[in-house]
Amino acid sequence: MKKNLWLTLMIFSLGVFILVACSGGSQETSKTDDEEKTPDSEVTEAGDDNTTLTIAMGTDIVSFDVHDHLNTSTEAVHDNMFNYLFKRDNETGEIKPELVDTYENIDETTWEFKLKEGVLFHNGDPLTTEDVKYSLERVAYDDGLRDHANYRQIKEVEIIDELNFKIITHNPEPALLNRISRIGSGILPAKYIEENGFDHFLANPVGTGPYQFVEWVRDDRIVFEPFEDYFEGKVDTWEKVVFRVIPENSTRVNELLTGGVDIAVNVPPSEWERVDANDGTSMKSETSNRTLMLFLRSTEGYPTSDVRVRQAIDYAIDNKAITENVLNGAGTTTLTRVAPGNFGFHEDLYGKYNYDLEKAKALLEEAGYPDGFEMTLHSPRGRYLQDAQVAEMVGGMLAAVGIKVNIDFLEWSNFVEMRAAKTNKDAYMLGLGNSMFDADNALDWYRSARFEGETDYKNEEVDRLLAEAVQNMDIEEREQQYKQIQEILVEEVPHIILHQESINIGISDRINYTPTMDEMLYVPTVTKK
Repeated sequence: MKKNLWLTLMIFSLGVFILVACSGGSQETSKTDDEEKTPDSEVTEAGDDNTTLTIAMGTDIVSFDVHDHLNTSTEAVHDNMFNYLFKRDNETGEIKPELVDTYENIDETTWEFKLKEGVLFHNGDPLTTEDVKYSLERVAYDDGLRDHANYRQIKEVEIIDELNFKIITHNPEPALLNRISRIGSGILPAKYIEENGFDHFLANPVGTGPYQFVEWVRDDRIVFEPFEDYFEGKVDTWEKVVFRVIPENSTRVNELLTGGVDIAVNVPPSEWERVDANDGTSMKSETSNRTLMLFLRSTEGYPTSDVRVRQAIDYAIDNKAITENVLNGAGTTTLTRVAPGNFGFHEDLYGKYNYDLEKAKALLEEAGYPDGFEMTLHSPRGRYLQDAQVAEMVGGMLAAVGIKVNIDFLEWSNFVEMRAAKTNKDAYMLGLGNSMFDADNALDWYRSARFEGETDYKNEEVDRLLAEAVQNMDIEEREQQYKQIQEILVEEVPHIILHQESINIGISDRINYTPTMDEMLYVPTVTKK
């Protein structure tokens, strides 16, 4: 016991030393032209007063372009600045209107909507159907945007008048309301962008949400303040919200323990007891809608292009050992990334995993690799719970069957750039959520056209079933199509499903906050005690 206490104190002291030693130089490397607006000495942090909420994130946002990212941690910030037409109720799972007042499904390809009156953008412009048309058609038509694949089903937004409009789809669209309540469907200010240009918008973003933009110092902080004319009434609990970017787990936790932040995301299992034992802080956990996976190259010339090799990798990984030993139980084994609570969930594949070293070795020998082979695994560090440790454990497990894994650890921004450029090698580790809560969003990642040059997985039966299910208005038949796809994927193993994550957040005792399955950090739900 004394040894453990001494070790804990040493780790804590080292974390504080590193924090103090680095505080002077790290700011210089992240300065932007706009940083001089608010010097570091003027940034109010948690504990300085009772009007500032400070949230510590592991990674910075990707952009203020709501259509050009697929990043939940970015959307967790955007959610406070932008609104959707609809939004999912985290308590009931029901999709409810947000910017929409009334709506009606006219036929299989046409929905009619009326916007709420009196909604203003942060620059004072009223929300109109022109903004809806610009926003949804932009992401539906521009195949260069990261979220285009999820909105290409939209054919047209037809304006009736300033408040009334129709969304017309190319084909029947059973999940349209889910689609326009998720990442990529935030409504942008058309007039403001037309008058000032999109680059100006990115530097000075404007939305309709409860909080408005103050500043963004890349890799350091994002600052918001309440929007006085928010259509649901000013959210005045916090006069300032600061999202601090703190990649290092120990530093993030130390900031929570010493009162520097009110919320710290992705607290590692090794720190849970310390957070709970500390006077003034506690842990909060919730099941996430995210699964952690290894994306494998099916590209010709790579060993992983052989399905037997992919199966061997799957059988060589002891998923239960990872969730128990690395995550301290904060994960659930699964053979599918369609999680409970999502339409199309395949219960028979949940809570299971494949692990058989002898079978893995036999498959490798059958595929022509009796002595194994060498491969590269790209992994982010600090983006997901214990991601670096998980990658290292996977590497050790694969070594047991002769596969030498060279792990390429990347900062999140570099990891995103690598994927965008499609320069990935044998495999990369990625965690995917599902803000749509529908199997279409989860399984669309297996559509062959979407990942040409990146993973190159192709299965004609999967492509056919995806094309049919996405427009199938027969709900029961659609559900069976998605389950059939998942069964094929278990055999084909284009991705190794590692586990479904849980959300583990440390919070200050001065606030009330409960994390939600969608991983949003929605500030209006954070209240003072």
